[in-house]
Amino acid sequence: MCWGGVGFYGQCMRIAPAFTVALALLAVAACSSLDSGAGPKAVGPPTTVSPTRVEQVRADIDALVGIGITGVIATLTENGQTVTLTSGVADRATGATIPMSPPQQVRVGSIAKTFIAAIILQLVEEDRVRLDDPVDTYLPGLLVGDGVDGKAITVRQLLQHRSGLPEFSDDPSVDEYRAGLDGRTSTPAEEVELALRKPAQFAPGTQYRYTNTNYIVAGMLVEKVTGEKYSDEITGRVTIPQQLSDTYLPDTGELDIRGPHPHGYATIDGVRTDVTRIEPSVPWAAGALVSTGADLNRFWAALLAGKIVADAQLEEMLAGEPQEEGSPLRYGLGVGTIELPCGAQYFGHTGGITGFITLSGATREGRAVTITMTEETEAEVDMLDLLSHALCP
Repeated sequence: MCWGGVGFYGQCMRIAPAFTVALALLAVAACSSLDSGAGPKAVGPPTTVSPTRVEQVRADIDALVGIGITGVIATLTENGQTVTLTSGVADRATGATIPMSPPQQVRVGSIAKTFIAAIILQLVEEDRVRLDDPVDTYLPGLLVGDGVDGKAITVRQLLQHRSGLPEFSDDPSVDEYRAGLDGRTSTPAEEVELALRKPAQFAPGTQYRYTNTNYIVAGMLVEKVTGEKYSDEITGRVTIPQQLSDTYLPDTGELDIRGPHPHGYATIDGVRTDVTRIEPSVPWAAGALVSTGADLNRFWAALLAGKIVADAQLEEMLAGEPQEEGSPLRYGLGVGTIELPCGAQYFGHTGGITGFITLSGATREGRAVTITMTEETEAEVDMLDLLSHALCP
């Protein structure tokens, strides 16, 4: 799972790279390779969102199905009005198309990281956490290893992916799908211990490297400071106040998605496999979140409007640093940013977990988008192109 990692996919946990994956122009003129009933559909009056944007996104998601992805859901929001588009099928076994209503829940992977960062920034505003305090202040003795010292890593560096912590999810044993099949669960402490078997990747603050361990530790920090389960903090601090009724963090052992949802697929040992059921304790706070396009669009709009994080902390959250020298991509505190070709600034995150790939975010001009694909593809997809069609006037 990563924003800015080395690949979208894999049988192990891959919770979303951003745009540093090699990108190629998406052939939007392609049409679906599935039956004619699986073409893109819309719900909601198209006039509520720019017709040009609707038609461009229609073409894009149909093209994604055309290159082999089982199903795609795109949710467009503009000035509080939302349109949902779908293409492909929800279930290959039955051939059923993806319904547009009720909203379809999907696993959103590393978009969960923005939720953690927002909660920590709420704790900063409450003077219960300080961004430049060492992690050891809140989790004494947790981070000790070869080149790893929790007294030298700050909370800010965790959220920026600049801690140098080793990556636990690279271990072959970290596989949320197989864990579900085998009835295996994980704890955050076990995952940190797994990470610390390896040396630090670099000295804290000296580099950017997307690392899921950072956000496992961040989730542990929230629990330590609040004395509450992280899932309860999401509910009390974000989903209830913002009326995100279809968004939740599954409990340990809760393999199924609670509400209506498309199936997710992955190729395992050369066989296309339904991987919808996974063990959520494996990705946990770093990537187990379930949501819908409508909820995520509402989340981004509320975040940018200062309704989730206070203005002073929001400014720090959005003030990203380049992922690498010369890169147009910037990463702040759980939020990625890039300037679109039309000049609009995109704030958002990607999320990739077994069976589901999601791109989600918004601009300050009141436009938001969430696009979920229910299968990986070996074809290269231009994410910047998708964002431009969805968010530019």
